[in-house]
Amino acid sequence: MSEWVGERVLVTGGASFIGSHLTEDLVAAGADVRVVDDLSSGITENLAAVRDEIGLIEGNLKRWEVADRATENVDTVFHLAADHGGRGYISNYPANCATNMALDNIVFEAAAKNGVDRITFASSACTYPTDIQQERRRLREDMVSFDERGGAYADEVYGWAKLMGERSLKAYHEQYGIDASSVRIFTAYGPRENETHAIVALMAKAYARQDPFQIWGDGEQTRNFTYVKDITRALRLAAENIADATPVNAGISDYITINEVAESIFERLGWRPDSIDHLTDKPVGVRHRAADTSRAEDLLGWEPEYTLQEGIDNTLDWYVNNRDRTYVEENLETLLHER
Repeated sequence: MSEWVGERVLVTGGASFIGSHLTEDLVAAGADVRVVDDLSSGITENLAAVRDEIGLIEGNLKRWEVADRATENVDTVFHLAADHGGRGYISNYPANCATNMALDNIVFEAAAKNGVDRITFASSACTYPTDIQQERRRLREDMVSFDERGGAYADEVYGWAKLMGERSLKAYHEQYGIDASSVRIFTAYGPRENETHAIVALMAKAYARQDPFQIWGDGEQTRNFTYVKDITRALRLAAENIADATPVNAGISDYITINEVAESIFERLGWRPDSIDHLTDKPVGVRHRAADTSRAEDLLGWEPEYTLQEGIDNTLDWYVNNRDRTYVEENLETLLHER
């Protein structure tokens, strides 16, 4: 029997890309699921498959009364709600991302007040020091430290906010005894993701037949693109297996270039542009990023199950089936920059 049967679970940001997949997984495992979302980037259509089986609160978790109501009579909180987007968004809207620090602490405080047993926090690879990501060096959780001077050097305001979220959650564990875990998500992608993120942005450009095709940077920057169902499995396993706020990576250990992803998308669509423009003046973030997954394997028994090609095929099939090409063509610039 699944340990989630009958468990009262709150998913914050549950109408979002990752949150909606997690909600579906928890419903399938027998949990009694409630979602809270302000629908600033999430959409209720993402929850269509389980809408009749969950509770849904629409509201902003930076308001105490919303967080208090959402966390009442809940055993487990998966905290995914955040103001975020792809590289263009977090570079252009740092103040928006900074509000995540307030949001996280209000959710944690409300959960503590209402006697929640455990909290799993959706953290980010942006918590890692940027200076060690200019070369190919797999990121280990202990490369971030709260105990050493200079032990933290996060990626933009968004990364600092996620890092403070981890530290705040550990403080709530220490003071209130709440079981806690943080999952550092590495470049998630999959169906329902929006066009501000790298893989879906490339899909949108290819679907719109953009030519010359634009790639930010020289395209040789790497990421460890991790399929959404691998991410949601890691979140559930972290809740099940970690209680002391130990952070754990959820990512793949492969270095995949943006150019390689673009070529895979062209091949899947059966189309390729006549020329490619590499826009070296655009924000691209760190040069290389991939995860050391040793801790996830040891503590969770987790490793990725989806190959990049399987993930791209699933995601592109979803995109083509759910997006009108003319709409994408006419609104491409807005789609790429607004969450």
